[in-house]
Amino acid sequence: MHLFEKIPPLADRIRPSDFDELIGQSVNDQIPSLDNLQSMIFWGPPGSGKTSLAKILAKKSGLPFEETSAVVHATAKFKSIFDEVARDPLKKVIMLIDEIHHLNKSQQDIFLPYLESGGIILIGTTTENPSFELRPALLSRCKVIVFDRLQLHHLDKILQRAEQFMQKELPLTPEARQYLCLMSDGDGRYLLNRAEELLSMNIKEKMSVEELLKTSPKRAIVYDASGEEHYNLLSAFHKSLRGSDVDAALYWTNRMLVGGENPLIIARRLIRFAAEDVGLADPNAILQAIAAHQTYSMLGSPEGELAITNAVIYLATAPKSNAGYIAYNKSKKCAEFYGSLPTPKKIRNAPTKLMAELQYGEGYIYDHNTEHGFAGENFFPDELSRKKFYQPVERGFERELKKRVEWLDKKRKPI
Repeated sequence: MHLFEKIPPLADRIRPSDFDELIGQSVNDQIPSLDNLQSMIFWGPPGSGKTSLAKILAKKSGLPFEETSAVVHATAKFKSIFDEVARDPLKKVIMLIDEIHHLNKSQQDIFLPYLESGGIILIGTTTENPSFELRPALLSRCKVIVFDRLQLHHLDKILQRAEQFMQKELPLTPEARQYLCLMSDGDGRYLLNRAEELLSMNIKEKMSVEELLKTSPKRAIVYDASGEEHYNLLSAFHKSLRGSDVDAALYWTNRMLVGGENPLIIARRLIRFAAEDVGLADPNAILQAIAAHQTYSMLGSPEGELAITNAVIYLATAPKSNAGYIAYNKSKKCAEFYGSLPTPKKIRNAPTKLMAELQYGEGYIYDHNTEHGFAGENFFPDELSRKKFYQPVERGFERELKKRVEWLDKKRKPI
């Protein structure tokens, strides 16, 4: 080999060439037969085998294959391929577009007639949820294949394949080998790049975890603060709080913080959670959440993150009630359904002589003038039967509210 000839990366040299060589995925049964290939979107995390499977399909089908990138290539590149297909109505081309979610709406639309005619078999790869990133018209013409994140045992198999190909064992202790897989965070390509570096080094003794960290930087956490993963982690965080799992809630908090989430977004979610899921079972919960937001706003990171942590612990361990949330929704639906029913005259104010002549405020009993500070009057519109929206639970402070509501119901005048 010439001294200056470019050597492909190890990840390309040992790329799977057949379906049974694809590690960590069970997507073969979702792939259409080679005789009847259709356009597909491969959706999954980085380094999970999406491009490898696309190349295997192209090789097995025997069809012409064009590989492009939505990040690098412009519309002109796509149109040149379309023109080639248009010149031969019987021709079919497999077109792989990496990172297809980077195409804008107009770029996605230009594929539609060629997918419809069957001249182009599109295989798009994406790390983003296609439901959010791709046009419905394009998505409806493609089958979505979901790729799983590679697990530790899958990553170790990839290392074994690299060692076998290079005919050399990685200079790592068992602990360092496992940590290399952990560092890769499910990304097979990253793992092979690090393995290639280690195999090329002249190392006599096996490296420990500490020594490995000096030579191989940890892969950045996969996190998109505006994409699906943002909402997935917020959902996991919220549900952990609701389920009173304080340790899981702390884990998801730090998954977001380590990934680069804005801590104030987490703090705002705590305020929402306190109002929606803790409610009046602990009236102090919302004060704790607001205090965490204010504290972080004043201190910033990292000191302000402790205030968020304290609020997470408080809310996760607090008694829970969504009685207020349910009451809000029920009463809102009632107000929307019955429309603009007039306010009963006896609970209207009468600041003018005309209003007094119209009997505004007549018959109203001032509650503070009664024995228990409660007159038991009905305050719903006259045309609306009494409704029961708020039903407190037997948890936390709401247990006391329940007693109060039941007492008021007994004392209230029958309609």
